[in-house]
Amino acid sequence: MAQVPQRFFDALAVRTWCGLSLRALGRAREEIDAINVYPVADGDTGTNLYLTVESAFAAVEAVFAAHEVDGAVRDAGGNAWDAGEGALDVDGGPSLADAVGAMAHGALIGARGNSGTILAQLLRGMAQVLAARGDSGHTEGAGLRLALRHAAASARQAVAHPVEGTVLTVASAAADAAEEAGGGCAEVARAAYEGARAALVATPGQLPVLERAGVVDAGGHGLVTVLAALVETFTGRAPGPVAVPHARVEHGGEGPAAGECATEGDESGPAFEVIYLLEAEDAAVARLRQRLDALGDSLVVVGGDGLWNVHVHVDDAGAAVEAGVEAGRPYRIRITHFGHGDAHTTGTERPPRERTQRAVVAVVPGEGLAELCTEAGATTVLARPGEPPASGELVQAVRRAHAREVVLLPNDAELRHTAAAAAEQARTEGIRVALIPTRSAVQGIAALAVHEPERRFDEDVVAMTSAAGATRHAEVTVAERQAWTTAGICQAGDVLGLIDGDVAVIGADVSEVAATVLDRMLSAGGELVTLVLGDEAPQAVADRLEARVRDAYLAVDTVVYRGGRQGALLLVGVE
Repeated sequence: MAQVPQRFFDALAVRTWCGLSLRALGRAREEIDAINVYPVADGDTGTNLYLTVESAFAAVEAVFAAHEVDGAVRDAGGNAWDAGEGALDVDGGPSLADAVGAMAHGALIGARGNSGTILAQLLRGMAQVLAARGDSGHTEGAGLRLALRHAAASARQAVAHPVEGTVLTVASAAADAAEEAGGGCAEVARAAYEGARAALVATPGQLPVLERAGVVDAGGHGLVTVLAALVETFTGRAPGPVAVPHARVEHGGEGPAAGECATEGDESGPAFEVIYLLEAEDAAVARLRQRLDALGDSLVVVGGDGLWNVHVHVDDAGAAVEAGVEAGRPYRIRITHFGHGDAHTTGTERPPRERTQRAVVAVVPGEGLAELCTEAGATTVLARPGEPPASGELVQAVRRAHAREVVLLPNDAELRHTAAAAAEQARTEGIRVALIPTRSAVQGIAALAVHEPERRFDEDVVAMTSAAGATRHAEVTVAERQAWTTAGICQAGDVLGLIDGDVAVIGADVSEVAATVLDRMLSAGGELVTLVLGDEAPQAVADRLEARVRDAYLAVDTVVYRGGRQGALLLVGVE
């Protein structure tokens, strides 16, 4: 079925473009992975681009979900609140600035590998122009031309040592062609696509490593795929397939995407890829660039306004992380070792590592719980507040667990569909996956506590499911805005107590709200209380609750964990 064309670049066009790009990259992912040779032949460029766009798409969908056609703004629970003047455009939907800002932010926090990081910066560059020109709710061809030019320029600035024959070359060619095009968005998008496609075909002549392998640049191929989706957004029809060399490359191992913009295609490059999000000021990031550039290669730092995504290949991963600590607050740190038989080595490959029989993959909301679950033998996926993992990230975690059988614990009701999609994908790869629909981290802790790998798989899953189901969950958090709730109207700054996902208590004191929540939960009985403190919750809250349980509920035990930066002040579980 042909796509309904969009005349202008507005919020709906952003949503359409993100969805079409995700679908197109899903189809092209394996092909792009297969041609990834520069400078690390690790075969994940297509996957990383897909994950980056998936994060962008999820952010845009969240913006649309927050708006209703009647103009009411809804919170995550579907409750109306007063968004304030200027939050909506004239027809009650999200504005162009809302949509492109969400797209850029989602790509930034979800960027994977060098290719995904550069794509995130391209989207951010476009968003800066489109948001500035979208006062009327949309922009036309002239705005799209400026957006593509700014995108290409900002991506080059983000790369420490730009190299021609890469995605940067393709982006510049797209901007050049767009500037020469007349007409509206459809004409500009088609010109950008044609210019990018021609530049992609020429990349083997610019990089010897591509010419030897008989392939085009993988990151550039991904960008052409995204631009084809932009054409489809404005014309209703996707361009025909790109006729480029696609010799299949034998890769030495799995890993993050190739660093398309490193200075050399040397196969004996640095041993580690380090990626993290960073909260830091501009001046500190400028110093960080200099330090990381001296430590390694493939350096790309993208972002702005206090939030950055840092990617670098180094031999000293610890030094790269320490540099981030000195600059600001790094988190979502991912370190991949390019070991023997992996992307930086050639020659005889070692036999593949034998799979374990069973593993548990758990999504956790804070570093403290991640450490706890890791010590218990689980493979963890860290979910920052407001940054839920994408299905591709969960699939990668299942692969990383390297087991024949995997128990997946999403630990969040909002992740049920995401986890189901990840489980289905993993099953197509021959992995037996059982999804236990845990709705809170405390239910995941209860399930993990009874996990026994020596049991038959079905018996283990039943036992873990029973333990999770027998655990009521609650949380204490602070309201960010005025809202209608099941317990009445709350104001910004009120302390909320949620039991099994519904607001049950509204108050002003954290300890009092927590005590009321605990009493209501224990009124139905219980044997064990689990308390998980967030990094902003005082220890006195846990001490008061422990004393209350000890004095009023003699047969109930209490355990306390530090969850870290988990969003909620307190998580409570009652088994």
